[in-house]
Amino acid sequence: MSADQLTVKTNLLPNSRIAVELEVDSERCKTCYEEALSRLSRSLKLPGFRKGKVPKAVILQQVGIARIQASALEKLLEGVWKEALEKESIEPLCEPELQGGFETLLESFSPEKKLIFTLETDIAPTPVLKTTKGLEAEVEKVIYDPQKVDELIEQSRKQLATLIPVEDRPAEKGDIAVVSFKGTYSDNGNEINGGSAESMDIELEEGRMIPGFIEGIIGMKISEEKIVKCEFPDNYPEKEAQGKKADFQITLNDLKTRELPELDDAFAQQTSDKKNLKELREDLEERLKKDTAIRYQKNRNDALLAALVSELEVDLPKTLIDQEVRNLIEETARNLAQQGIDVKSMFTNELVQSLMESSKEEAQENLRRTFALKALAQEEKIEVDDQELEEKLKEVRKDLSKEKNIDPNKLRQIILEDLLKDKLFKWLEENNTVTEKSTKDKNSKQKNHPPKPPS
Repeated sequence: MSADQLTVKTNLLPNSRIAVELEVDSERCKTCYEEALSRLSRSLKLPGFRKGKVPKAVILQQVGIARIQASALEKLLEGVWKEALEKESIEPLCEPELQGGFETLLESFSPEKKLIFTLETDIAPTPVLKTTKGLEAEVEKVIYDPQKVDELIEQSRKQLATLIPVEDRPAEKGDIAVVSFKGTYSDNGNEINGGSAESMDIELEEGRMIPGFIEGIIGMKISEEKIVKCEFPDNYPEKEAQGKKADFQITLNDLKTRELPELDDAFAQQTSDKKNLKELREDLEERLKKDTAIRYQKNRNDALLAALVSELEVDLPKTLIDQEVRNLIEETARNLAQQGIDVKSMFTNELVQSLMESSKEEAQENLRRTFALKALAQEEKIEVDDQELEEKLKEVRKDLSKEKNIDPNKLRQIILEDLLKDKLFKWLEENNTVTEKSTKDKNSKQKNHPPKPPS
């Protein structure tokens, strides 16, 4: 098709969308119509005619002009759209949308006349950072807590504990109660959705259930029935129950307590690969300190990135937002499946729609962070050199030598992104200010001022 047969005009729209107005001359329209007629002639089988030899007049009578024009228009739209994308160097993120719809355009289509129509599509946004240097970020300092070692050891003791039946006393804090219960709302007596159970093991520790539930069981005796008054928190996941008062008819069916193992070298060997309790404590301490350092650095990175995002100007297209929403929902589904939950029966159409709506804000924030880092890399010309990438690839391949079915291209891309992200955060640290806020002393602040960049 020659250049004078197709006229293209573009107009940028909000939300990184582009409108492409196309004007196709009558000669192109007539050619497409004749080609559609020829295609139908070759495929149509009629008694008394050889295949491909059916006269045009007979085809028009059998098929109808509307079907021929529709076939011609479909091919025309497909062809000129590809040409327009190439001509204007447009990289669409989704299939084009025809303004006014196909049926409306078909009504105005004539092989003897030129055709003007507009297609819309989403395109990649162009992120812009107002500034990249001199930003101020506040980060919550993560402090290593030696008591966590004892907490982890106690958790292991609980996991290795022997459950002993309790018969001669009421339920106490720390026991495991086997209960049946039925919950109703206090204001109207309606049964609470998911608020009943025939038999459930509940550890009598604060925070395990809604406020009032555990406290109501403590002091009960086996076979005792009791109505316990509770109140759902305002942030409870089920909106219907948020902030509502409830009555739970509870029966204590059985009661157990834990007999913890002795805290000695034998315990250390049973719960880990360490020879004695001293080695176990040292290993836990080292891992907790490492975890603290990682969490602290993540907090710094998150704070710096939030400061950078506040300087970002970007128009997010619906296509990317919808894709990120799907990614979030799929990630949720994978996590639930790993926990043994039947995702197919759980994820009803109503739940998926609800998740899609509630995930939009998180999806947009994820995209803003991604585009902020992308814009930073472009503006400050931060990149990963080939030697650095190859060295890291060699190291990772060695660690994954026993793994199978690893896509080398995907692995390379993941490592490249990780290395680039590390460089970007290092650059942010060096060129911006982080104010530390201790978790134990909210008023204590310490500023780390980076050296001034060279002029």
